[in-house]
Amino acid sequence: MFRYLLASLLALTLATPAFAADARQSLERFFSEVSRFDARFEQLVINEQDEVLQASEGRVQLQRPGRFRWDYEQPFRQLIIADGQFLWTYDEELAQATAQPMERVLAGAPIMLLSEPRPLEQDFEVSVVGERGELNWVELTPRDRDADFTRILIGMDGDRVGMMVLYDQFGQQTRIRFSNMRINPSIPAATFRFEAPPGVDVIRH
Repeated sequence: MFRYLLASLLALTLATPAFAADARQSLERFFSEVSRFDARFEQLVINEQDEVLQASEGRVQLQRPGRFRWDYEQPFRQLIIADGQFLWTYDEELAQATAQPMERVLAGAPIMLLSEPRPLEQDFEVSVVGERGELNWVELTPRDRDADFTRILIGMDGDRVGMMVLYDQFGQQTRIRFSNMRINPSIPAATFRFEAPPGVDVIRH
């Protein structure tokens, strides 16, 4: 799932130099100044024929480095937590949880773009795409040609990430739109710890 987790838009127009500078500077400020955020999200997975394969929504909380919580509320309950060492996936309907080492599962995954404090240029070629609607867009192309995704588009809403789109090697894209984002709020440490409810099967890899 995480290898299809981040986002942007199609058919973007070119920006003026002023908007170009603003978009890139806003993105760089976001990654340098934001250590935590709490937001609502809507996620769409779309195939090459522009058909929606999956639509979901929920809440995301993130704390750098290496901690996040994706709480899918609709259409099914699913919880994904990274606690700094392990990635936990809990399926409420199946009453099953799995734990896997983060370094093995998330190496190179797009979610680490948000959760790890490292310069964008270290892993991506960065270029400004332009302004469309209310967002200013920046494109990230992985330097690793064997990456599972071909590019990431990030739409900046002022100094906040408003939307992201990930394009994978198979032509599929995942769009995530953020709303009600709170920057650097106080987030309890327990948010990023998983405790299996009674009766839940826990599988460790």
